[in-house]
Amino acid sequence: MARTQDYTKTLQEMLGAFPLDASAFQDTFRSTAALNEKFARVALGAAEKSAEISTRWTKDTIARLGQVSAAKAEPADYATAITEFASAQAEVASENLAAFAEIARKVQTETVDLMLEVGRELGAEAQAAMKKTADEVAGAAKKASAPAG
Repeated sequence: MARTQDYTKTLQEMLGAFPLDASAFQDTFRSTAALNEKFARVALGAAEKSAEISTRWTKDTIARLGQVSAAKAEPADYATAITEFASAQAEVASENLAAFAEIARKVQTETVDLMLEVGRELGAEAQAAMKKTADEVAGAAKKASAPAG
């Protein structure tokens, strides 16, 4: 009668020849967490600076609106106040948009720097892992091809 071959032992031997290093997973988790922390630091720093600019801009606008809304002696004074307000707002808007652009540029630069750092680290880790794997495979092949004695 034909028997079905049991591949369990063969599979266990094959997996045993390529041991899994759990520390590699832990190292990957740690480096990923550290990278996420760096990216979060960049994003939160940009958000904080943007909020500061927005708050300062809002306070300045409200203060200027207080001047516009103050009672004037002559009707022409209202037109002058609105014109001065609009002119000042255009100037402040230009300055604040430039500040936002500077924040965006800095975030972009820091992000590119982080990505380059990650690329260098991954390259070094991959090279070390490939060397280690090649050494292990060579050792297993040498062991397997050695005459039983």
